[in-house]
Amino acid sequence: MNALAVSSSEQKNPEAAEELLQLVTLTLGDEEYAVDILKVQEINRMKEITRVPNAPSYVEGVINLRGKVIPVVNLRAKFGLMDKEKDDKTRIMIMDIQGITMGLIVDSVSEVLRIPTSIVEPTPPMASNISSEFIKGIAKLDERLIILLDMDRLLGKSEDTELLQLN
Repeated sequence: MNALAVSSSEQKNPEAAEELLQLVTLTLGDEEYAVDILKVQEINRMKEITRVPNAPSYVEGVINLRGKVIPVVNLRAKFGLMDKEKDDKTRIMIMDIQGITMGLIVDSVSEVLRIPTSIVEPTPPMASNISSEFIKGIAKLDERLIILLDMDRLLGKSEDTELLQLN
C-alpha cells in the first residue's frame, strides 16, 4: 500500500485518520530517517555557512536566512557518522527544535509520508549507529525501515545555551 494513500476505512472513521503520522524523510548515509513535518519550517539547498569560533564540533556555523542568523548543525557530526562531501542533494532543513530555529544539514530529503502509528515499533537495542536517545521508534513500511527521530531530544541543556548564544 502506498504510504500516502488513505484507505476508505480511514476516510469514514475520523479516529483512524488521527492515528496517522505526517513525516518528512531524509537520508544520512545508507539510512533513512524521518522527522515530524510540524517541526520542519522549510528545506533549502546548501548555501555558504559562516564558521563560528569555539562552536561545538557538530555546529557548522550560521547562515543568514532572510535577515535572521540561524545556527546550522551537521546531523552527521551530531550522530557521530563519518563526514561526507556536500553535493547537489545535500540540504539544510530549517526546523524549530525546543523553540530554537536552526538548520540541520542532511545528505538528502526524500519525501513526505503519512503513515499509521500502528506500523511504528519501539527502538530495539543497537538498531542504529546513532544514539538511541534521539530515536522515537522505527516504522516498517513495505521493504523499508525508517528511523523516526525525536528532534526535541537532539539538544541537551548545555547545548541549548551554546546555540542560543550564536543567535
